[in-house]
Amino acid sequence: MQQNSVLEIKDTYANPAPLGLSGFGLTTVLLNIHNADLFPLDTMIVAMGIFYGGLAQIIVGIMEFKKNNSFGTTAFTSYGFFWISLVFIWLAPEVGLVGKPSAISMTFYLSIWGVFSAFLFAATFKMAPAMRWLFGSVVLLFALLAIATITGSKFIHTLAGLEGILCGSLAIYIGMAQLMNEYYGKVVMPLGVVKKA
Repeated sequence: MQQNSVLEIKDTYANPAPLGLSGFGLTTVLLNIHNADLFPLDTMIVAMGIFYGGLAQIIVGIMEFKKNNSFGTTAFTSYGFFWISLVFIWLAPEVGLVGKPSAISMTFYLSIWGVFSAFLFAATFKMAPAMRWLFGSVVLLFALLAIATITGSKFIHTLAGLEGILCGSLAIYIGMAQLMNEYYGKVVMPLGVVKKA
């Protein structure tokens, strides 16, 4: 008599989300300190965009795939490539690869990322409240940047910078909360209560 056996595979991978949230958060804060007109766009932001905001998040997205997390895979991989594409937009005209983007094309670029982020925001209603605040602030940031780009308003651009600092800070907080809460085995940094459906 043949018996059916079930193979149980235990997930031994570390949670990659704190790394991805930190990559997104730190890079977003630094870029938006620039957007708030406190220092110029320079090599520091470009390097953060390529490596920590870009490559680190892509790696995290691949790790989230291994953990069967579709949201994490989609968000981290997409925003990782967002950072790399943004740096390419800045640098490609400087080396003569392509022409500098127009205000209209950059407005569409920022707007479509805002629409994408709005879909991710809708998915966060099944998550901790802190995630809703984060993705809501991402949507608002893209909206403000798109408006600033199409209107040329320095005031709205600075406002976007200040809101972006808040957005990035939220991502850093959530990443560190996940890390600390897991490390200590209890809630050290609250993320809010997930409501049961």
